[in-house]
Amino acid sequence: MIAKIVQGRGFKGAINYVLDKKNACLLFAEGVRLKDKASVIQSFITQSKLKPKISKPVAHISLDFSAQDKSRLTDKLMVDIAHEYLARMGYENTQYIITRHHDTDHPHLHLVINRINNNGNRISDQNEKLRNTKVCMELTKKYGLYIASGKENVKEHRLKEPDKTKYEIYRILQSTIPKCRSWQELNAKLRRFSISTEFRKNGNTDKIQGVRFSKNGYEFNGSKIDRAFSYSKINYRLQQNAWSMKIRSNQTQMNKSDNTTGFSTLSGLFNLSNPSSGYDEDQAEFLRQEAQKRKRRKKGRRL
Repeated sequence: MIAKIVQGRGFKGAINYVLDKKNACLLFAEGVRLKDKASVIQSFITQSKLKPKISKPVAHISLDFSAQDKSRLTDKLMVDIAHEYLARMGYENTQYIITRHHDTDHPHLHLVINRINNNGNRISDQNEKLRNTKVCMELTKKYGLYIASGKENVKEHRLKEPDKTKYEIYRILQSTIPKCRSWQELNAKLRRFSISTEFRKNGNTDKIQGVRFSKNGYEFNGSKIDRAFSYSKINYRLQQNAWSMKIRSNQTQMNKSDNTTGFSTLSGLFNLSNPSSGYDEDQAEFLRQEAQKRKRRKKGRRL
């Protein structure tokens, strides 16, 4: 579950968008008249005038859920989650409507909220983005909702530039980095996809502090494509890959060596007729006597 928050100046545009969408379903309303759409809009406007100097009294929030949870997300469950979201975010004691849209593969709600509450005070948006991320994760875990990994649910065909190119670079880096042991290898593979690499250095020194990737005339810092693709993190991954590949190579060589020399080595160890085997009759007798003594001591302790 994720939430996108937009602040706006006018209620008319937000409510028209929310209620006029094909197959839109108004699931819940708080503090507004429901005679018709015009009365809903007027209810919001009237309350917002309690604090006329606030330029953006509208909070328009979309709550988006994964398509993986579509079968279990009933209208009631979605409204329950929305209510808890509103309470945790501090959108209480104010007007709001909750509407469900059916125009995408993933279930989602649209919430229109009056930032001017019933007492005429503005609802604070301090640290709203951070609080929003935290609350969404808490509710996702509480209700056992699907947690997508990274950008796996992005519908690439819907993206527009430069996001389309940015996601294309992301996908190529994700599949290519695990196969490379050095920047030289990585750069060579990226060039096959028409992606160029540029290192950013610290002032006039040779110390590298960042990396940029370019494609289709667009340029992105690695960390802006994804946090996992900063220079330091890619560099660490490449070093780990090189180490892992070296270990596997050494292990393969050892296995080949064992397969070719194993029989002669073992036959030499256990060939008692071979003087070079190091077998000593006196030493063997001593070891047998010591073993018998240990057995007698253990037997005595058990008694």
